[in-house]
Amino acid sequence: MNGQITLQTLPGIPDIHPGDDLVEILLAALDRGRIMLEDGDILVIAHKVVSKAEGRIVNLADVTPSEQALELSDTLSKDPRKIEVILSESRRVVRAVKRPGQEEGTLIAEHRLGFICANAAVDESNVDMPGHVILLPIDPDASARRLCEGLEQASGKQLGVVITDTFGRPWRMGLVNVAIGLARVPSKIDLAGESDAYGRELKVTVPALADELAAASGLLMSKEGKVPALIFKGVEWTPDNSSALDLIRPQLEDLFR
Repeated sequence: MNGQITLQTLPGIPDIHPGDDLVEILLAALDRGRIMLEDGDILVIAHKVVSKAEGRIVNLADVTPSEQALELSDTLSKDPRKIEVILSESRRVVRAVKRPGQEEGTLIAEHRLGFICANAAVDESNVDMPGHVILLPIDPDASARRLCEGLEQASGKQLGVVITDTFGRPWRMGLVNVAIGLARVPSKIDLAGESDAYGRELKVTVPALADELAAASGLLMSKEGKVPALIFKGVEWTPDNSSALDLIRPQLEDLFR
């Protein structure tokens, strides 16, 4: 890195609805904030606005719970309709438990894309329609590429895009933003063979650049502030065709499975 990185929010992004043109909305926000795009800029965007624009919204009134959803509802004290949506987005249930004193239990699932997270990332927060939930985009990498291509065509600059969601972390308290979709931005950087500050050769050091950018974006992406997008300037990176799925640890390497 060059010693100075700036993060700036994109102001005035309105509530997003299915079919909205996110590229035009982001360009208007950049213009509103008098932000000039430059080569190497990286836009980080909360998946909620992407999912809303792509119509990834489910009305729970239209959902009929399965027998499995009803059984899990009894165990977890969760809405069986929401559980049915979670199951439809999942490869498998990793853990379903309700501990003493909990009003509602915890459901950890493997999302159909491979992410391990609470409720298969099905969420009710920042949904302006009661009784509705938001899902992840069908293909977050493809969504990121479409946004990146549209912004590059409009600006004539070489850019990167990271789409984020907020996940919990095993053995750690609290939530952080992580990368779930990428365009051009490397998912990780392999430093094996390089040297540390004392000349020692690095053997297995692989920073997760996309997740580092996502986590830093959480400093400005407040849940209540309607700040779903920001821009990084000054990050040194080389364009890559990597995917956010590259950050998922293979099952063969999972020591706790």
